[in-house]
Amino acid sequence: MKTTVERTLTDLGDGLFAYVQGDGSWGWSNSGLIVSEGRSLLVDTLFTGALTRDMLDTYRASIPEAAAIDILVNTHANGDHTFGNHLVEGARIVASKACAEEMEERTAPEFAALMDGWKDHGATGRFLHETMGVTFDFSDVRHTPPTEQFTGKTSLTLGDRQIELQEFGPAHTKGDIVIHLPDARTVFTGDLLFAGSHPILWAGPIENWITACETMLSWEPVTVVPGHGPISGPEALREMRDYLAAIRDGAKARYDAGLGWEEAAFDLAREMTDTWIERERIIANVANVYRDLSGGTLVPDRDEIFRHMLRYRHGAVCAHDTADCGCKGHTSGGGR
Repeated sequence: MKTTVERTLTDLGDGLFAYVQGDGSWGWSNSGLIVSEGRSLLVDTLFTGALTRDMLDTYRASIPEAAAIDILVNTHANGDHTFGNHLVEGARIVASKACAEEMEERTAPEFAALMDGWKDHGATGRFLHETMGVTFDFSDVRHTPPTEQFTGKTSLTLGDRQIELQEFGPAHTKGDIVIHLPDARTVFTGDLLFAGSHPILWAGPIENWITACETMLSWEPVTVVPGHGPISGPEALREMRDYLAAIRDGAKARYDAGLGWEEAAFDLAREMTDTWIERERIIANVANVYRDLSGGTLVPDRDEIFRHMLRYRHGAVCAHDTADCGCKGHTSGGGR
């Protein structure tokens, strides 16, 4: 696959590297590399085989230890962090147990088939086609699950350094983990941090994600490598924590006021003034907070969530399908 998206390899020092793809929008994820005493650990693969191959070639051109990856850590199950696993031949593949289980729920070939037949999958298919299907070629993905699983916390030895893995999911997904290097004051966060873009709450509860941000901040990191977006520092974790708290509190206020999740989502989207990309994710975030506020008695339909996300991307300012509904979204002029 040819792409004009800028992809940058950054030497973070002390045997740490980050590979960043563009602005981190849908599907454009990051990876990391840790080397020590001739051994290497890769943090995540990418969305397609071609992208993963390009990433590995870039590492290998500059870093001798990347010639053969010893350990691959998947931070979570999403395809843009796992679909290239098959190209890291011979490596131990480590992930949380929940991540491994979620990878079985929709394998890489099943996702590729969904993207090929997107017209048969309602709003979900239309949304995924628009945000990712027109951009990525999934013909070279394979299902390659973790070979080692853990729950909670574990550590890995790479050469002369200890690498800490900590699970915080369910949050973004069911089994999110982060990679912490205390000696280098560096954290590879996976998708528990989106830098410069709205996060998306696929699993939740949102409190787990807030706790993850607060815990990572307590480690006093200097360098934070997000799952999407530019290399950052602790300020990005604070911004993410505050964003998630604003979503939680804003959704709860509207839930208590009796608003349906759809109306609440558009109303909160009008209120938030950030400049991050992928604002349609607010719709999914509010829907999933409503699910938890209701104790699971209200479970917004996934296809309906995607339908409203797509409407928001296309300029809708309220939850209604007519322009003359007279609701706050239209009478206030939208406020995007």
